[in-house]
Amino acid sequence: MFIDFEGIDGSGKTTLSNLLAARLKKLGYRVAHAREGGELQAPAARRVRELTRDSRLLEMSPRTEFFLNLARDAQQLEEVISPALRRGEVCITDRYLYSQLALSGGGRGLPMAELMPACELASQGLWPDLVILVDVDPDLARWRKRLGKVQSARVSDGDSRKGLAGAGLAVRVRESFLDLARKDPQRWLILENNDVPLRVLEQRLVDAVVARLEGREMPVQRIVPAPAALPPGPTTVENLEERFLHALDSVEVREPALAAWMVGGMPGLPAHQRRLAYTERFPTLTARGLGGLDDEPAWTLREVLASAAPAEVASSLGGLTGARALMLRERLYAQAPTEVLSGLKRDSSPQAWALRERGMKDGRLADVLSGLSGVDGDESWVVREAGMQRKLYAEVARSLGGLTTARADALREVLLPHDRLAVLRSTHGLDTPVARGLREALADKALKLVLRSLTGLTTDEAWALRERGAPLTKEALDSVDGLDDPRAWKLRVTYANRWPSTVLSSLKGLPLGPHARALIDRVLEANPGRLPVLRNAYAVIATARTLATAPTRTTRPEADISVRAEAQG
Repeated sequence: MFIDFEGIDGSGKTTLSNLLAARLKKLGYRVAHAREGGELQAPAARRVRELTRDSRLLEMSPRTEFFLNLARDAQQLEEVISPALRRGEVCITDRYLYSQLALSGGGRGLPMAELMPACELASQGLWPDLVILVDVDPDLARWRKRLGKVQSARVSDGDSRKGLAGAGLAVRVRESFLDLARKDPQRWLILENNDVPLRVLEQRLVDAVVARLEGREMPVQRIVPAPAALPPGPTTVENLEERFLHALDSVEVREPALAAWMVGGMPGLPAHQRRLAYTERFPTLTARGLGGLDDEPAWTLREVLASAAPAEVASSLGGLTGARALMLRERLYAQAPTEVLSGLKRDSSPQAWALRERGMKDGRLADVLSGLSGVDGDESWVVREAGMQRKLYAEVARSLGGLTTARADALREVLLPHDRLAVLRSTHGLDTPVARGLREALADKALKLVLRSLTGLTTDEAWALRERGAPLTKEALDSVDGLDDPRAWKLRVTYANRWPSTVLSSLKGLPLGPHARALIDRVLEANPGRLPVLRNAYAVIATARTLATAPTRTTRPEADISVRAEAQG
């Protein structure tokens, strides 16, 4: 029997496919997994996958990507799947040709009628007996994926080619998978992975697959475990805190690390009390979640966690200036030099330069450059020149963030042949000739980064790019974070149904006025139990309350934006 798992990135298909393989083996079945442990078993297929993920290959067309992915699956078929089936084994795959139809057709927009004949050729007539679609809310999948990167210390991983298209790609791919399943209900089984423990999903999956192996009919196409019960009545601004904390309790039962991650960057006493509860079990997640927070409870918790999670505490200082932040950085330098030096962005104080000089003596030029964003002056240009001599092109580009001078743009021009994406990232919030030209050149190749680089901009060019990108991906809404502009409100209202959680997060930092309250209520009414929506809505309200009562702020707006971007993934 040939069983294929499909789903968007972060859906849990790899985990569930490996759990199924292990359970079937215990039940006495002979099983081959073509991607056991998450790794393709055919070496040639692994090489092809690396090529299709390489974000430096910006000119790779959707058709080229499709044929490369087709070659990967054809090799897996020849080398792993067909031999296993000839041996009479149950063969499990984590992605097959359906992924290429969903990505290239639904995601990239190529005509399905043109893709199908090529897939038939690659399949040699061999299609799965059972396709298990692990279906998940794309926003929740993104949270889980980001959490997985943090837990595996891959936070600084760059975007893959799929990632460059923006989060909207996953939404379109999911819709395409669901359409394929509707057209072939006897072959497809849809397993929802939103709000129940993994052990429940695993057992229901095993029961359904064993039924098929034994020749029994499966009564339904979609397995929908009962979700946690919602409190009675509609969700509104007034009862949102209660609803969010209730949802968070349910998350903690099944995915405690995700619950700890979700309160990251959130101000207010209820969020702080949750962080305290998670501190012992998840010290590194709790420490990282202090990013952007400048209140007394956050500083106290940093002191508590400094020895257990020095790198994460140092990262949480990004965007914070002043004596308290610098003293803590000095204490943490020996244990977390990379995070300390990278967190000095926009800080040109003598104390910050003392730390940079220490880093230079320790041979940490790349880290010093990473923390030089927004810093001008002769000393900074000496460091950049050293970076150029060492060919640290991405780090030098990163150091140019926030700089609008002709000198900075001239260096960006020099860096373009070496790392266009790093240069694009350096134009975040900038309106310079190089920034404008790069956005136009890369809008069809790296839409996510182009749109995010518009954050805070209110130029006509910026609004034109947002309007062009908003139907395709949510990052157009990310770029209006905190903007109280009629065009920003129009964009939010227009796309509240398509990108609800991002529309909400874009309100963070704004007063909770009539427009904001009405929009929050509208989104909550349409998505009363959707966890990412509840989380982002509550973050907006908690931030508005904090800002309304805070006498002063030392956290810079740019720091808030970076923390939001990290949380949104």
